[in-house]
Amino acid sequence: MKKTLIALIISTALIAGVFASGSAESSKTGGYGRGNGTQQGQGRGYGRGVNAENNGAIQRENMETLLASYKPKTLDDEEKAGILLMREEEKLARDVYNALYEKWNIPVFRNIAGAEQTHMDAVGMLIERYNLTDPVSRDIPGKFDNPELQKLYNSLTVEGKESLENALRVGATVEDLDISDLKKLIAKTDNDDIKIVYQNLEKGSRNHLRSFVYQLKREGANYSPQYISKEYYNKIITTDRETGRMIEDPNFEF
Repeated sequence: MKKTLIALIISTALIAGVFASGSAESSKTGGYGRGNGTQQGQGRGYGRGVNAENNGAIQRENMETLLASYKPKTLDDEEKAGILLMREEEKLARDVYNALYEKWNIPVFRNIAGAEQTHMDAVGMLIERYNLTDPVSRDIPGKFDNPELQKLYNSLTVEGKESLENALRVGATVEDLDISDLKKLIAKTDNDDIKIVYQNLEKGSRNHLRSFVYQLKREGANYSPQYISKEYYNKIITTDRETGRMIEDPNFEF
C-alpha cells in the first residue's frame, strides 16, 4: 500500500527526534495566490513575462504584516515536521522547475519557479517565528536534507527531461503532491498563523496545477491526479484561476 510522502516524513521525523527547525505568467512571479501560467500568452500558449518582482515583494510584506497579528503558540512535533517539510517541498518545486526551464526554455517553468521562491519565503517566516532549524540554511539547487525529497527531485528531473509532455506532467505531479500535503497539514494544526500560510500556498498550487494541466492539453495530453482525489482535482481544473488578495481566513474552504 503506497504511503503518502507526508506520512512517511512525519513518522520518520518523530522517531528520529530531529526538531530543534501574482501576476499571471510573470518573469519572476511572487505572490501567494495569483499563481502563474495564464491560458493566454506568447509562443504556444506558454505565457509571457510581465515583471511581477515588485508584486512578490509586496506579497511578502503583506504576509509578514498578517502573521504579526497572530501570537505564536506552542507547536507539537507534527506541526514542526509539517513546517520543515513544506520549506523543502516548495524548494523541490522551485528546483525542479528551474531544471526543466534550463532544458526546455519554456517560460511557464521559470515563472512558476519564481512563485515557489515566494512560497519558500513564506514558510521561512514560520521557521523564524518558531525558532526552528532551517533545512534550507544552505540553499544549494537540487540538494535536500530530506532523503525522500532528494530521491523525488532526482527522479522527477530525469523524467521531465525526457520530453516536454513529461516535463509538464512532472509539474502537475509536483503541484498535486503539494496540494495533498497542504490539505493534510491544515487539518493537523490549530495555529491560525500556520493555517494562513498553508491556505495561501495551496491557493497558489491550485493555480499552478491549472496552468500545467492547460499546457498538457495544448500538447494533446491529459493528467490524472496521483495524490488528491479525482473530485477535488476536477473541482480545481473546472473553476477559474484564483486571483485577488491573499487569503486571510485560516478556515477558508475552497
